[in-house]
Amino acid sequence: MGRNNRKVVSASERFTSHALETLRSAAAMDPIKVLKNQPTSYLNAVKPNPFGAALLSKPRSRPVKALQPSSYLAGIDLPPSDDDDDDLRERAAKPRVLAPVDSNIPSSSRKEVKKEERRKLEAAARAAAAAREAAAALWDDPDTYIVTIGGRVLTAADASDANAKDIVVKDFDVSVGGVALFEGASLRVSHGRRYGLVGPNGKGKSTLLKLLNWRKLPVPRNTRVMLVVQEDNSKDHRPVIKVVLAADEELSKLLAQRDELEATGDAGIGNGRLSEVYHELTLRGWESAQARASKILAGLGFDQAKQARPASTFSGGWIKRIALAGALFVQPTLLLLDEPTNHLDLQAVLWLEEYLSVQCKSTLIVVSHEEGFLNAVCDEIVHLQDKKLHAYCGNFHAFVGSYEQKKVRAMKERERLVKAARKGGKKAPKKWHDYSIKFHFAEPTELPGRPLLRLTGAGFSYEGFKLSGVDADIAMWQRVAVVGPNGAGKSTLLKLLAGQLVPTEGEERRSHKLRIELYSQHFCDLLPKDKSAVQYLLESHPHLESKPGEARAMLSKFGLPKENHLTLIDKLSGGQKTRFVLASIALGEPHVLLLDEPTNNLDMQSIDALADALDEFAGGVVIISHDSRLITRVCADEQRSEVWVVQDGMVRTYDGSFAEYRDDLLEGIRKEMAMD
Repeated sequence: MGRNNRKVVSASERFTSHALETLRSAAAMDPIKVLKNQPTSYLNAVKPNPFGAALLSKPRSRPVKALQPSSYLAGIDLPPSDDDDDDLRERAAKPRVLAPVDSNIPSSSRKEVKKEERRKLEAAARAAAAAREAAAALWDDPDTYIVTIGGRVLTAADASDANAKDIVVKDFDVSVGGVALFEGASLRVSHGRRYGLVGPNGKGKSTLLKLLNWRKLPVPRNTRVMLVVQEDNSKDHRPVIKVVLAADEELSKLLAQRDELEATGDAGIGNGRLSEVYHELTLRGWESAQARASKILAGLGFDQAKQARPASTFSGGWIKRIALAGALFVQPTLLLLDEPTNHLDLQAVLWLEEYLSVQCKSTLIVVSHEEGFLNAVCDEIVHLQDKKLHAYCGNFHAFVGSYEQKKVRAMKERERLVKAARKGGKKAPKKWHDYSIKFHFAEPTELPGRPLLRLTGAGFSYEGFKLSGVDADIAMWQRVAVVGPNGAGKSTLLKLLAGQLVPTEGEERRSHKLRIELYSQHFCDLLPKDKSAVQYLLESHPHLESKPGEARAMLSKFGLPKENHLTLIDKLSGGQKTRFVLASIALGEPHVLLLDEPTNNLDMQSIDALADALDEFAGGVVIISHDSRLITRVCADEQRSEVWVVQDGMVRTYDGSFAEYRDDLLEGIRKEMAMD
């Protein structure tokens, strides 16, 4: 056992050493070094890559604090202290010294100099992005993670007792490539409970699920673990129903043994083993397995025709549904779901909520940005904050209440510590800090006439698809929720409204000054891979020409970190791409916003920021979303809101509110499940 462990560690060290050497090579080309001979104005504009620097630096020992805060302050994400804030403000107030411009240089030459400087700046940004990409390779290899419990490095011998059912890990640390992800964290997962794992994006929620799946954290030996990740691009050429059945590997092995034994044709040979195999198959319910798998697939939006199609013919969102169906079919002891509602339509989300709450027997840990889903499914919440895990009883709504109470207590405790610090002449403790962000869409110019846009008897068709008889009006301040099953034509309807598709029947009328912006859920396929976010904005919005500062300001407003402004779009994360596209849409100053599943890659705070921005927006909004809470907020004013149902090739207006439509869907799902 010890020898094998030493081999694993040795391989890990070699891989880590190679990755860190790659980072050092990329760091040698970081923006500051590449531009050290450039004008001061450009040096001021470029910052070193903090992520890469963190990977290269040695862990620092924790400073000894003069004042120890109470447990209420433990494990909270905190900003700089008041003194640090003052220092930052003082430095920000100092005027930057810019390099003098030689007036004798012809303007054409100055333009060439600027172009050359921009090329070097972009090259430096690409080098920094390469460093981050090299670092990302570390995060997907289990051997690169160092896990310690109580200061001792974890080995394979630390697996929990085979007879245990609960997962209990106390005082563990996790690091990768020199970056600390968890410090002094503790986790308890009780058998049969359903946990929601929440916290800001990029802090380690998905990593925690991976560590459990890899058994880098102690998991009972007899616990079967399955993880469904955010994105699954695997390709399988078998029919969808076969892929789901094959997810149960034990069942598949037994069926293969049965077929092999029956193929011998000799009842006397292996007959005893064949009886054993049939007995084990009966215990596993193999006779009803295909029917059960088919019902799960149907709940996730696969009709019989889709179930018979090769899995490889589906897009990434549908591939993830297949993986989710396989995990639900297997019913592992511990089911780990990472953003399971992404790429699902509203009906599929409601079905999944009901299935996990009523029929799923697995212990569940789910990462989700959707509050309604967490409220419906979870009976405990685990909050990841400041590299620690904090457990709260109840669903997400109960967690919010408990968290607010904790914050009030922490603020009172800080006031006490501040007074003590002043008396002792010591530094004040840091303030409580909650991550927040604010989006904003500019108020559109008034356009004469009403409505802004009208479709009359419009339709669009191609081989195998037809949408017809669409009568739709869009006016200022109007709010429309577009609902219906996936594949019914919701996205096609938005493209007709946007003018990206020309109706094959009927007519459309729109103001000639009307500005419409469409957010597509498949925008990643349309973005250029060889441009940075700033480049794209400058080229897409003529009024920003030669104003990169304004482009950067808008990206920052929508939460894209400064160090990613010059990163190639292809290298941005899903959430960063979403923020970038929303910033571009805001720069278009539209009269009408068309949003097709805008929340797939956003965290809760960003979804709230989007809801606030849409609530304040004076133009029209048409939205497709599986997030019930977002639609409820957008369509809160029933006087100016409508629900359009796209189904069976038609678009009809639902007679009622979105909440009533959702309740109707849920009632139908519950009746269908009760019949099973």
